[in-house]
Amino acid sequence: MNAPLNDTALDQMFRSARTYNQFDGEIDDATLHRLYELMKWGPTSANMSPARIVFVRSAEAKARLAPALDEGNRAKTLAAPVVAILGHDLKFYDKLPVLFPHTDARSWFAGKPEATLETIALRNGSLQGAYLIFAARALGLDTGPMSGFDNAKVDAEFFAGTAIRSNFLINLGRGDATAIFPRSPRLSFDEACSIE
Repeated sequence: MNAPLNDTALDQMFRSARTYNQFDGEIDDATLHRLYELMKWGPTSANMSPARIVFVRSAEAKARLAPALDEGNRAKTLAAPVVAILGHDLKFYDKLPVLFPHTDARSWFAGKPEATLETIALRNGSLQGAYLIFAARALGLDTGPMSGFDNAKVDAEFFAGTAIRSNFLINLGRGDATAIFPRSPRLSFDEACSIE
């Protein structure tokens, strides 16, 4: 059994985590590699790991992303040091012989209807998006996840010719604490949970 994290770590990972709207700083390739190396270990069903990520950092790539962004998200996204486009691969099963080698897991999914694969890949890819946020927090970065964009435009620009579909975006950097909303209340245990 793992030892519980101390309060400092819990604060960094959860209690002080916020959705940032303004960022500064730079993120180098080494940090993006470290980020992925941490998040990739988060569990998914049958180790399927369907998330596919495009780290948008260059001015050219941001110019390609800009037309897909909702007006309210455009300025903050283009100003972020890095924008992670989180997608999920509908052909995730092609990687299962490596990721889940002890049985023929590929046969569980190959040939399934696209709607079924979409549900499975979206669910597990979203888990991986959460792992990316946790990995970013562990590395001292702040995040701004969002879904205010045109998925079809992002897919056409960044995933054309593949079975990858965009899920959500995560702005990454050092967050500007002066530009966040006051912390709002959260649902209590009794409002959100039951024990049966």
